[in-house]
Amino acid sequence: MTSTFPDISISTDRLVLRPFEEADIPALTEMMGDELVTAWTSVPCPYTETEARDFVTRRAPTVRSAGEGIVFAVTEFLTQRLVGVVHLSGTDWRILSTEAGYITAPWARGEGYASESMLAVAQWLFQDQKFERLELRTAADNTASQQVAQKLGCISEGVLRNAWIARTRTEDGGWADIRTDLIVWSLLPEDLDGAFEQMAEAGGYAPYPDWN
Repeated sequence: MTSTFPDISISTDRLVLRPFEEADIPALTEMMGDELVTAWTSVPCPYTETEARDFVTRRAPTVRSAGEGIVFAVTEFLTQRLVGVVHLSGTDWRILSTEAGYITAPWARGEGYASESMLAVAQWLFQDQKFERLELRTAADNTASQQVAQKLGCISEGVLRNAWIARTRTEDGGWADIRTDLIVWSLLPEDLDGAFEQMAEAGGYAPYPDWN
């Protein structure tokens, strides 16, 4: 029998992480068409509303039902605007380990939302789901993504050489594939204490999540 994550929402001071809904499709389409998202992820380019609809209605729910992981729409608590995505994948139910990816909408960057949402997910994973390892992989030049890993208190474990294909703008305005290294980070349950201290010192939000 395949293990699956529960169909839940997680709330923090500023954010609600919940399953995607059809009403999110326009905002998701706009967010995934952003240049930094195109450069550092493997999303289709251009990203169309058809892609977004397929993701929201079919692919995201299947990630959970197939036992592969879970996809959260990250939204602002006050405005309900779509802030980003947190995607757990490659889940190993015997080892109790999973890999996290995250995307933040252009308008919401610089607010600490990625760190806040990832910290809430990590707490839920370790405390509620009894997981033992959370893994992140960041492209070698994606400093913003690396800063999120560092804020969480992740430990850098090494480099996977030539393990990812990023994209870069060409002179004619198109996109070209470039090979890049990936940095592997891990977070274990005992690492979380340090993340709380770091975020408090930086004046950031410690989420104290509520899940149901």
